[in-house]
Amino acid sequence: MRTPPDGSIGFMARKAPAFLLLLLASPAHAGAGAGGFEDLDRLEARLVGALDVEIGQPGGPITHIDRRLKLQPCPVPAVIDPPALGAIALRCEPLGWRIRVPLMRTPAQTSAAAPAIYTPSAQPATPPVIRRGDPVQLIAGSDGFSVTSEAVAQEDGQLGGAIRVKADPRSPVVIGKVVDAGRVRVSTF
Repeated sequence: MRTPPDGSIGFMARKAPAFLLLLLASPAHAGAGAGGFEDLDRLEARLVGALDVEIGQPGGPITHIDRRLKLQPCPVPAVIDPPALGAIALRCEPLGWRIRVPLMRTPAQTSAAAPAIYTPSAQPATPPVIRRGDPVQLIAGSDGFSVTSEAVAQEDGQLGGAIRVKADPRSPVVIGKVVDAGRVRVSTF
């Protein structure tokens, strides 16, 4: 950089340190860690604080967030979604990234929400109460609430047996336990 003949320092040279400090303190870089990536330690601390359970404890994350992730720093605080399907999602809506962190089951979840084991029997001992193609009501829930949805049986099922059902042609197969004629209980949707 050349100095003017009068020996004074230019406007930009005088303001550069203040501009740099302002840029580093801006919200766009607030979540940035080393190397200009999202600070995973801060993200993990927010997750543990939101769950109020330490890592490795029932109800908390199974393990630390993978440090190999190189996420662009989120300009706003990452959104922490409610737990679903044994994991919790952390999202940066403006940038579009999302990570799922697996959660350790609590003892109550392990016993009450154990998935039905799918073992189709070659010859049913009792007549089926649900036939392949029958409309069925899927039921999921626990103490105090339940969620229901309509589905179609993919196979015959007897009372207490596990069968495959589909909510619509594009949805994946769900395995549930036959609890009554036309009713199938699933651990999750």
